[in-house]
Amino acid sequence: MPYEVVIYMLSCGDLRKRLQFQIIFQCAPFLKGLKVACIMNLRGAACEELDSFFEGTEVYYRVLTRQKGRCLVLFYREREFESYLGREDVQEFLKVYGYSGTDIQVVLGRLSRRVCQYAEHNSGFPHEIGVFLDYPVEDVACFIRERGRNSLLDGYWKVYHNPVRAQMTFYAYDKAKVSAVNEYLSGRSVRDIILRAR
Repeated sequence: MPYEVVIYMLSCGDLRKRLQFQIIFQCAPFLKGLKVACIMNLRGAACEELDSFFEGTEVYYRVLTRQKGRCLVLFYREREFESYLGREDVQEFLKVYGYSGTDIQVVLGRLSRRVCQYAEHNSGFPHEIGVFLDYPVEDVACFIRERGRNSLLDGYWKVYHNPVRAQMTFYAYDKAKVSAVNEYLSGRSVRDIILRAR
């Protein structure tokens, strides 16, 4: 995808257009159904536009924190996300960080408190967030243990196990991004892209 197109769209004067492009560019694997969740850091005013983009879709979002005019927003599809949170490996991993159960609002409430605590007190960042973003549990655990060092491969996340599988996933995510951006440039909205993926 041409770098110039990305720069042009991300610097567009029309807030709605710029925001739609940013969502598509950063969240394409999620929008296309390849991931159970994604996260974005948005300007506070942009959060007001989100409902109109996702109306009539199965996509929900949760603002995890608001700091200095910015919002950290997690996007998810309720049914898939709840099922994912119920996986035994995910449950065992998150239990170590004080999470329990699969109730999305309760679990995301805990994540939000941890992110806010980090933002307000500059305490350790809650790197378990990687599991919420559908990164392999074993890679998130190693990232935390290794403090982000000694990875075998860097891409959408730092890979510590099975780099071949990760490389294939990165390739699929890249294809989703190109496809979603091309759909947007040909006139489709965020909503259209989501509904076509189902």
